[in-house]
Amino acid sequence: MNPVATADAAGLTTASKPAGPRLGSIDAYRGFVMFLMMGEAFAFGRVAENLPQSSLWQFLDHHQSHVQWVGCVLHDLIQPSFSFLVGTALAFSVASRTARGESWGRMLGHALWRSVALTFLGVFLRSTGRAQTNFTFEDTLSQIGMGYTFLFLLGTRSVRTQWISLAGILVGYWLLFALYPLPGPGFDWSQTGVTPDWPGNLQGFAAHWNKNTNAAWAFDRWFLNLLPREKPFLFNGGGYSTLSFIPTLGTMLLGLIAGGWLRSTGLGPRDRVRRLLIAGAGCLAAGWLLDATGVCPNVKRIWTPAWTLYSGGWCFLFLAGFYSLVDIGPGRRWVFPLTVIGMNSIAAYCMDHLFGGFIHRALKTHLGEKAFSLLGAPYAPMVHGAAALLVLWLILLWMYRRKIFLRL
Repeated sequence: MNPVATADAAGLTTASKPAGPRLGSIDAYRGFVMFLMMGEAFAFGRVAENLPQSSLWQFLDHHQSHVQWVGCVLHDLIQPSFSFLVGTALAFSVASRTARGESWGRMLGHALWRSVALTFLGVFLRSTGRAQTNFTFEDTLSQIGMGYTFLFLLGTRSVRTQWISLAGILVGYWLLFALYPLPGPGFDWSQTGVTPDWPGNLQGFAAHWNKNTNAAWAFDRWFLNLLPREKPFLFNGGGYSTLSFIPTLGTMLLGLIAGGWLRSTGLGPRDRVRRLLIAGAGCLAAGWLLDATGVCPNVKRIWTPAWTLYSGGWCFLFLAGFYSLVDIGPGRRWVFPLTVIGMNSIAAYCMDHLFGGFIHRALKTHLGEKAFSLLGAPYAPMVHGAAALLVLWLILLWMYRRKIFLRL
């Protein structure tokens, strides 16, 4: 997940110059994304409940929660950013491995291994504390894993092929939903986890993308019940689906294209930033227009084509900002805390899922409840979470100092 990134290698499919300095912007952006995920420990929602009259805390809570169905807040950009950066890093990885003389077959074998490892690491983490393996594939790691080999194959092709593939993915996935029949008069809504009058339901043509009545939901009703389960799968409570890995591949392709621009010797630093900004604005506009016209709603939970473009636009803009700050400007030292996380993103992801709860409990056991009320009782959940997050970061710092990086 953390290949060496160079700013002066040329071409994705031909031998290139030896690896140069690592692009700090990629690590910093990845660290920022992981910090947002781990930052759930701050428990802004609980503070907002304690301070219901504070517009600041209501705002922070809003952006630390996922939208109900259509729309976007900051927290919704975590998964697309992580996926986007996988593509960005792959552009450098392919060039670096090619420059070292690795064969295409060996790189393909590694891509296949990474696909399997990421997919089932996601399954493993979701199965923690359950009576048996929880075979679902909608989380970040599994979604990336299922598309990673396809990403590698496209990463060795021309940029034109990558753009054409992206268009094919978005149009094909749009057609899959648009052609799936809407619920009829005798439809059994009890099998979906929603009701006909659920506030998140869309009307008219956009109803093809409603929660748990769409083509991806129908696929999971078949596919997930082929696997061992505690009870038959009926629906995902959040509306997430396995097939979202297809448009997620589109997000990774956008990152791959961005990585190609960052690597290009034919572009200067400001030219790279300009391309990222133009691509960001264009994708944002396209995603917004698809949603506004009712052609395709902007729904992260089923990763609609509109969402791929809209969230991808934000990813381009974030990358442009971090590249300008870190690799052009003097910001490398300023983002060091994020770099510590970003260079060990898989370790951070696993630690947060596996050890976060234990650290919270241990801090309360050894320090007591009063230790977290230094700022007042309403802020105790945030202070408690910040302490747990600091412990996780110190572990990552220890690993960073000793050059221990978990890679797949």
